[in-house]
Amino acid sequence: MDARKLILLFGALVIAGITAFMARNILVGAPAPIAGAAPAGGMSPENTTEVMVATRALPVGTIIDAEAIKYVAWPKELVEGAYYIKGQGEPAKLQGTVVRFAIPAGQPITQGALVKPGDRGFLAAALGPGMRAVTVPVSAQSAVAGFVFPGDRVDLVLTQSVSGGGDGPPLKASETILRNLRVLATDQRTDKGVDEKGNTVVTNYSTVTVEATPKIAEKIAVAQTVGTLSLSLRSIADNQGELEEAIASGQVSVPDGTDPKAEKAMIARAAARPQEGNTTFATGADVSRFQRSSVPGKPKEERGGMGAMPMGPGGSPFPGGAAPVQPGPTVTITRGNTVTVVPLGGKN
Repeated sequence: MDARKLILLFGALVIAGITAFMARNILVGAPAPIAGAAPAGGMSPENTTEVMVATRALPVGTIIDAEAIKYVAWPKELVEGAYYIKGQGEPAKLQGTVVRFAIPAGQPITQGALVKPGDRGFLAAALGPGMRAVTVPVSAQSAVAGFVFPGDRVDLVLTQSVSGGGDGPPLKASETILRNLRVLATDQRTDKGVDEKGNTVVTNYSTVTVEATPKIAEKIAVAQTVGTLSLSLRSIADNQGELEEAIASGQVSVPDGTDPKAEKAMIARAAARPQEGNTTFATGADVSRFQRSSVPGKPKEERGGMGAMPMGPGGSPFPGGAAPVQPGPTVTITRGNTVTVVPLGGKN
């Protein structure tokens, strides 16, 4: 190989090395950019206005709570009159409202997208497909002292007195007849402003409207005539535990495949469904030794016992004065064509 070819080969290797080195610097040499919060794309604060946006995706029927909304900086030239602007309203008054139109996460909330309790179409927007709205009368004692708000999940407890047929005290009993009911609205009032500590002033309510299936709605209507209804506020963590039990028992079917969207939708539907059956109960004897544990029975006269029979001579309960002879056990003996029945203990 002559010197010319060696020079060309060496030059090609040098150029290839320089090219590879430059490509490596372009791909991995520069540090990765760190995501940071910049108000409205880096605009100065004087050119922005804080508007209310959704912290997560809010589908139709979502009941607004404190964690669903927040204020963020927004360019002034993009602010519309329907936006909720900080300082022009109280976010606390929006809690309990219902989403009428779906709102993507991070998008401003418009006034037309929310409907307030008492407004036309409120319950229609809050109800899920195939569900019904049922109003339950409650008191301050039976409604967790007024700490139940729209969007909470409650159990329904029925308390009643069962007199039975006897003359003893009635049976006191309570049972959890329904679980995981979503509260749609209350007749609670929050229009009294706030106190000196900044807390919202509320008043107690006498009715609570819950979401139920048609069959559960029928049960609630009957339960109101049977006894007194009370609300039992559920923890958010209860739904996850009961969902796992339902999946393990086969009550909830897991979709085939590994589609995360289908699995997430299944979990949301299962966690939101009202539950009936598998009721638990407690009687008066469970809380006090002086209470009954069963329904009083009927007296002997009503059961057809000894007290209901006519008295015979000498105070005998039998009309003839003597008790009829009751046949005892016998033994049948056969000798040829002769058959003899002998009582046990007797003689043949």
